[in-house]
Amino acid sequence: MTPIIAPSLLSSDFANLEKEIKMLNKSQADWIHLDIMDGHFVPNITFGMPVIRAIKKVSQKPLDVHLMIEKPERYIADFKAAGADCLSVHWEACPHLHRTIHQIKDLDMLAGVAINPHTPVAFLEDIINEVDFVVVMSVNPGFGGQRFIANSIKRVKELRKLMDKHKSDAMIEIDGGVDLENASKLVDAGADILVAGNTVFGAEKPAEAIKELKSGNR
Repeated sequence: MTPIIAPSLLSSDFANLEKEIKMLNKSQADWIHLDIMDGHFVPNITFGMPVIRAIKKVSQKPLDVHLMIEKPERYIADFKAAGADCLSVHWEACPHLHRTIHQIKDLDMLAGVAINPHTPVAFLEDIINEVDFVVVMSVNPGFGGQRFIANSIKRVKELRKLMDKHKSDAMIEIDGGVDLENASKLVDAGADILVAGNTVFGAEKPAEAIKELKSGNR
């Protein structure tokens, strides 16, 4: 299977953001991943609606917006208006997850649920047929450039089994520490979407890194 590659702009050169996005437009990247942090759910603060709107004007790729924020249900319509095509919220941040997922779907966005490294995959059993994708965090959320948590490969396999059990056609997205060494292992385990930050933007030739991630060095 050829994975969807979603480079994370959190690792890009913010001083040359338009140039970075135009590079992604020409590359084999499928989506552009945006990490939204509020300083509460996670320690850092990243960017908000004005920046997303500016990115949308330049991007020719769908925007995959990952909300690492408290009470995300307050902002679903705002992120849609700003240009989000795919919107994921954290299981840990949503006391009314079913309602929030359907808020996203009702606005014609792909709806995803993200889980932290310590959150059991089994907790998704009652929502797995409602979502379009699941984001498995393979680092602790809130910081770019962290080391990949090796146990994440096992979690992807567990999630794939859960999906097969419930005949779910949701996709599995991996976010955190994805590189040229673990990409093929993740795809073999059942991952459909690979988010990559430093592996892409830290490369001498980012478009080549994206091509390698997509091929999986197979």
